[in-house]
Parts: sequence; C-alpha cells; structure tokens
Amino acid sequence: MSSSDIFIGETIGTALLTLLGGGVCAAVTLKSSKARNAGWLAITFGWGFAVLIAAYVSAPLSGAHLNPAVTVGLAIKNSDWSDVPVYFAGQLLGAMLGAVLMWVTYYGQFLAHLSDPEHIRDAKLGPEDPHPHDQAGPVLGVFSTGPEIRNVVQNLATEIIGTAVLVLAILTQGLQDGGKGLGVIGVLITSFVVVGIGLSLGGPTGYAINPVRDLGPRIVHALLPLPNKGGSDWGYSWIPVVGPLVGAVIAGGLYNIAFA
Repeated sequence: MSSSDIFIGETIGTALLTLLGGGVCAAVTLKSSKARNAGWLAITFGWGFAVLIAAYVSAPLSGAHLNPAVTVGLAIKNSDWSDVPVYFAGQLLGAMLGAVLMWVTYYGQFLAHLSDPEHIRDAKLGPEDPHPHDQAGPVLGVFSTGPEIRNVVQNLATEIIGTAVLVLAILTQGLQDGGKGLGVIGVLITSFVVVGIGLSLGGPTGYAINPVRDLGPRIVHALLPLPNKGGSDWGYSWIPVVGPLVGAVIAGGLYNIAFA
C-alpha cells in the first residue's frame, strides 16, 4: 500500500466511522430526532455497524485501521513503524470530517436541542467558574466521550482495558484458519467485538477505545458555531487519547509474548 492509498483510505474510513457513530449518538440524544431516547443498545449497535461499513469501504486502500490504537498494536506486532504517521494523519482528518458531516445532517436537531430553555440553563456556567472550557456542554456527548463518575484512575483503566480487548482481538485474527486469518469475515468479527465492548465495558466512560474518534470530534465541537453549546471538557480529553494508546501497547506486547 502506498502512502497516498493509506492516507485516503484512512481519511474516508474514519470519516464514515465518526459520521455514523456520531450519528447514532445524535439520533438518540437530540430533541426532535425520531430515534430520541432509543437507548444504549441503539448506540452500541450503531457504533458496531459504523465500524462494519467504514472498514469494508476502506480496507482495500489502507487495511482499515481507523484507529491509532489499532495502528500501534499492528506496528508492535510487525515491528514496522514506517507508515504510522500517515495512518495517524488520515485518521485524525477523517474523524474531524465525519464529525462535521454529522453536524450538517443533524443541523436542525442541534438548533432545536440547544434552544430548549432547559439546555440553555444547563449550558450557562456561573461567573465564579474559572475554567469554562473544561466543562462538558449539553451536546458534547454527541461528539465525544465522558465519564459517568470522574475518577482519573478508573477512567484511564477503563479505556486501557477496553482498548486492549479490541486490539488483542484484532491481532489474533491472523492466527485463525491455520494462519490464513479470517479474510473479509474479520471485519464482521471486529464489529461484533466493538458491540461487545460497548455493552460490557462502555458504561463508565462511553468507551472511546480510539483516540481520534474522541479527539477529532471534540476539536470540531470546540470550533463549530453551536449556540449555548458549553465547553468541550478539555480537562478530560487526554484520557480517551492516552488510555487507548496504552491499551494498544499492552495488547501488542501480550500478543508477542503469548502468540508470536
């Protein structure tokens, strides 16, 4: 795969991932959405299908990493870091593009939701608050993840564990069928893994398990002209970036120790 193929594939694939994944969060969350209050099952399966579609589209070009944690895990497995920066660049750009497209799709719903008096009140911070940009706004959860209970150690551990499960499941696919791997069925299996992680481990933090899936849309949230949107919770933002990368390193190391 050439560098241009990798960059284009990861940009398109990660854009589809965040468009569809963020889209299900918007559908469930926003006022005047037909799917409002559909619940956690809708979100977990929506993200699983987002992975399925994005990976099928981008796999012929880039191998469909769509996630810096996956890229790091594969680099550790293969001892090859040469294409990592290209993967990272495409993934971050794609995540931001997907978030913008999601906002366009739900533009009216965002306006309706954020003009609701209840949400205007929630978005307003007291004058005594010295760090307004560190507060989570009323629609930040459509773009990025956030913890139900703010505990740095637990939140970080949750992201590390969830990502380690994801990356290890991806790395071991190559061992199946006598080392031939799972082929195209691997995309479906990975999608089910993402759903399983969401159902089992997603409750504490919203399971970013992907640094750009969280960071790209969070940047877009900070930049978009959304009225009464509140802050982008930058004080928490490092956890869904660092946690998945640490989880990827653990998974890559465990693979080399136990399976290589």
